[in-house]
Amino acid sequence: MIVIIDYGVGNLRSVSKALEKLGFQTMITNDLRKIKNSEAMILPGVGAFKDAMEQLKKYNLVDAIKEYAHSKKPILGICLGMQILFDKSWEDGQWKGLGVLKGEIIPFDNRLKIPHMGWNQLIPGRLDRIGEGLEKDPYVYFVHSYYLKPKDPKDVVFWTEYGTKVPAVVRKDNIIGMQFHPEKSGKTGMKLLENFGRMIR
Repeated sequence: MIVIIDYGVGNLRSVSKALEKLGFQTMITNDLRKIKNSEAMILPGVGAFKDAMEQLKKYNLVDAIKEYAHSKKPILGICLGMQILFDKSWEDGQWKGLGVLKGEIIPFDNRLKIPHMGWNQLIPGRLDRIGEGLEKDPYVYFVHSYYLKPKDPKDVVFWTEYGTKVPAVVRKDNIIGMQFHPEKSGKTGMKLLENFGRMIR
């Protein structure tokens, strides 16, 4: 069972439907017991970093997600859900994230059109199971106004370009982040979700 965390800031149904189409069982929940007993977790998210962290605190999910990260079960953060996995964000101030991955969320150059919205190419950073079986020069769908500055660039599996090099897929052990929306990214996104689902032991 893959749990999709419901904390009031996420595109939950489309992620769930995409995984079910691939043959995976899913559950949308914020029930701590159900989360703990699941085989994998997806942390979705749209909106502002500060609001997302406040919602996680409201539902007592901060410690549960941190414990899950240490359990070695697969975790996937999508868009804002990826960003809050990191140490902090500079979005309209300075806000502390979950800190299960190392890096900061920073603004794009203000000369660029913000948000970064649309289809961008994935550029390989390193080999990893999460990227297996993708077609050559794949494109995925982004919508974001801030991006990751990773502490260790070796954590980046795929980059993209938008005025600078932008981490698109990151992985550290069992924790994966995708800055784009795989559920909106056609065949490439479905393959990435399939690869995540196959990480379940």
